[in-house]
Amino acid sequence: MVELKAAPVLSTPAENTFDHVEPVSIDNSPRRTDEELRTVYEVARTAQEIREGQRKCVALQFPDLMLGDSPRVVQLIRAELATTATANGSTADEKVYILADTSYSACCVDEVAAEHADADVVVHYGRSCLSPTSRLPVIYVFTQHELDVDGVVQSFAKELGSPQADEAAENTQKLVIMADVTYQAHVAPVAEGLRALGYKNVLATTVVHRPLGSIPNRAIIGADAVEIDDASIDLHEYAVFHIAQPPTSLLLALAARVKTFFIYSTSEDTAGELLAPRTISLLGRRYAKVLTMATAGVIGILVNTLSVKNYLKAVDTIRKRIADAGKKSYLIVVGKLNPVKLANFAEIEGWVVVGCWESSLVEDDAGFYQPVVTPFELEMALMSDDERIWGHKWWGGLEALTSAREKEANGEAAEKSADKAAEISDDEDSEVPQFDLRTGRLVTTSRPMRNRGVNKTVTNGNGGAAGALPNATGSGSLAIRSKAGELATINGIVSPGAEFLRSQRTWQGLGTEFDDEDVVAGTGVEEGRSGIARGYIVGEEAQPRT
Repeated sequence: MVELKAAPVLSTPAENTFDHVEPVSIDNSPRRTDEELRTVYEVARTAQEIREGQRKCVALQFPDLMLGDSPRVVQLIRAELATTATANGSTADEKVYILADTSYSACCVDEVAAEHADADVVVHYGRSCLSPTSRLPVIYVFTQHELDVDGVVQSFAKELGSPQADEAAENTQKLVIMADVTYQAHVAPVAEGLRALGYKNVLATTVVHRPLGSIPNRAIIGADAVEIDDASIDLHEYAVFHIAQPPTSLLLALAARVKTFFIYSTSEDTAGELLAPRTISLLGRRYAKVLTMATAGVIGILVNTLSVKNYLKAVDTIRKRIADAGKKSYLIVVGKLNPVKLANFAEIEGWVVVGCWESSLVEDDAGFYQPVVTPFELEMALMSDDERIWGHKWWGGLEALTSAREKEANGEAAEKSADKAAEISDDEDSEVPQFDLRTGRLVTTSRPMRNRGVNKTVTNGNGGAAGALPNATGSGSLAIRSKAGELATINGIVSPGAEFLRSQRTWQGLGTEFDDEDVVAGTGVEEGRSGIARGYIVGEEAQPRT
């Protein structure tokens, strides 16, 4: 065996490093020219806003599919900044960093990663939920993609049929044209093309931050290029034509608001096809999750953002409403979601995601073991069976929760909360039993934090109070006190998480597999494995194992 004299060199030797690595595009699209990249990534506008804002440290956030272009985009931005600086008689001293991996959803601005680089502005590329940030300013670059506008117009016209001349028939062909933000530049030309074919009632849309509008994050624009008030339009009379695949959260939000919804596909497999999503079936599956959450006693609050403004207020609101319902909540932060991470928390019976209006929705086919719902769906789950009415209304973000919290702070909901609290009685017989509406079974663990026996005292033989006992029944019988440290209690109520850990967790942590009385005192320590990775020595063996 060769004795190791020094630590091995684990890094690449300097003579073998590459001064320049040609970026490889993640997708199979042809390599773009520099001029094409300048157009797609709006290099000139980005550099101008950086200069006007006097930003010295810039973080560029790319989605995964655009990371292949990121080195060349950085070079183009630096060149543009240098050109501008030379024209102004100054020097280009801006530092530009690439955020190669986002902590949460790609649609949200990753302020946490940007602050690691001490950035004072973030340039966000690609699709965006437009959720306001709490600390850093943002430059949004939606990017621009090519589209066959004439082909889109003809596809929409084929679905609509020929335009009618009489006014009565025209009213049946009211249209709203919208697109994913990456194709937003083509909305106005498509709308003009349809008007040129004779469709008179065609409205366009533009991107604004307005998540609670009639169309989330969109303003409706008329034929005269003037914004129209949402209240003056009944979307139930309009068919929506959407360019490119929209997020599922947008489909669910518009399901009950519009007459019909069509998608012009831009993906490779179905490019040019006009698709009609089945949103009602999607809503039905979401309602099934609501019914499952209604009987969950332990709910995990899953934080899926650290950047969206007011997310901490939303967490406080959700925790309070879960507690008012007699349920237990645990706050969990795991970064990007996947079933394996959440499976580690076996005591959690359901999850609610705190994130933007797009990332709060977890798809049904994601493979999670417990239901994962949005804050809006959780509110419905916490309602009583007679109050819960499914009217196809749906929302995924935190804005509605924040509005409700502000109303409570202003005292508008104080009277309602007082009435609800008065209805809660400590008498066990007055509490309505809860059934799982999907299986019909009685659920006895849906309100683990509603302790009916607290504040009941047990009297001693002399008529004096012997003290309050947790979960006392009031019968005067003695209760065996649990061992110290065996269970955690909250105001005399056994913590559901601690009880699950004690009774149902199969792995209790490191320790012996024997009882204390079976442990032999003075057990010797055996020599284990030693050596280096290429030739271990086990115990007292003379020859190394390879």
